[in-house]
Amino acid sequence: MKTNIQNRRGFTLVELLVVIVIIASLAGLTAPMVIRQRKKADQTQATNNARQIGLALTEFDNDYGSYPGTTSLTQLDSDADVTGTAGGDSNGYFRMLIQADLTQSEDMFYAKAKRTIKPDGNITSNTEALKAGEVGFGYLTNGTEGLSSAGNPARPLVIAPLTPGEDTLDPEPFDKNLVALRGDNSVVSLKMKVASGATVGTVKQGEEDLFAAGNPIWNGTAPDINPPLESGAP
Repeated sequence: MKTNIQNRRGFTLVELLVVIVIIASLAGLTAPMVIRQRKKADQTQATNNARQIGLALTEFDNDYGSYPGTTSLTQLDSDADVTGTAGGDSNGYFRMLIQADLTQSEDMFYAKAKRTIKPDGNITSNTEALKAGEVGFGYLTNGTEGLSSAGNPARPLVIAPLTPGEDTLDPEPFDKNLVALRGDNSVVSLKMKVASGATVGTVKQGEEDLFAAGNPIWNGTAPDINPPLESGAP
């Protein structure tokens, strides 16, 4: 008895093209959603880390009478393995929290931004602790002095994300949102305005820029925004 073998017909070129078009269309629809979710997760991580920084800053202020700055730096143990610096970048100010033994972790200083790198956990020396790229937050000061905790509680102390190596707001990492740790130890998300064709954002309170001297929360003196050191990585 003979067995009939039926030939199976393969996909035609037209059918393959239809499948490819459908897959490409679905990918085009889902890609923006995936990107938004990733940015939201990065923003949530930054928010949680900002809260941890806030707790350390509060304890530092209680111990030394001010937030990290030139005056408080003179009160810290200069023989510590890790010593902070005041002026120019946020990495040096945040090292004071390690110098004061308020944290032994670099993780809370990380926020996703361009040319940031994951902290490696090495805080054995100044050259290793909070290296360029391991910090993602900017730190606000009055010159090289930390802002007074007695000031307006709505004033930001720590912000992210910034344009790498600059004191301008980067709208890209958190989908035009700014994460800000305020003087009352709350962490808020503020929406940026981005002009057409611009690569930097602004945050408005009424008609005033959030960081302008004319904003009532600063009492006539605009803050200095100390950005994190960029790693140089892509």
